[in-house]
Amino acid sequence: MSTTELTPAEMAERTGVSIDTLRYYEREGLLSNVARADSGHRRYSDDDALWVEVLRCLRDTGMTIEQLRRYCDLGAQGDYTEPERRRILTDHRALVEAQIEERHIALALIDHKLSFYSNDEEESG
Repeated sequence: MSTTELTPAEMAERTGVSIDTLRYYEREGLLSNVARADSGHRRYSDDDALWVEVLRCLRDTGMTIEQLRRYCDLGAQGDYTEPERRRILTDHRALVEAQIEERHIALALIDHKLSFYSNDEEESG
């Protein structure tokens, strides 16, 4: 377990999410057991930072809050939920692979259009 204590501002800078997002993740049950300083202010660990990076990755690739909440709830229930958590990630991975394929197709179309401009420049030069 990590002993680093990051303030909310330090955590936001390290993970690339806003302080409001960190609080939202806590309210939604996606980030739990955040430590508190004697003053009552939140203090995040290195483990919390790694977890926020996972949450951010999953959100950035299209996982819904409901799916994230389900994934987190299962994790809190213990090791016996590992097969279902693995299924959630496997399904999400397939979605991300499909997104990548769509982007490759779009990139090929953009490159095709750009080739016309390259030809126009060669002909006029």
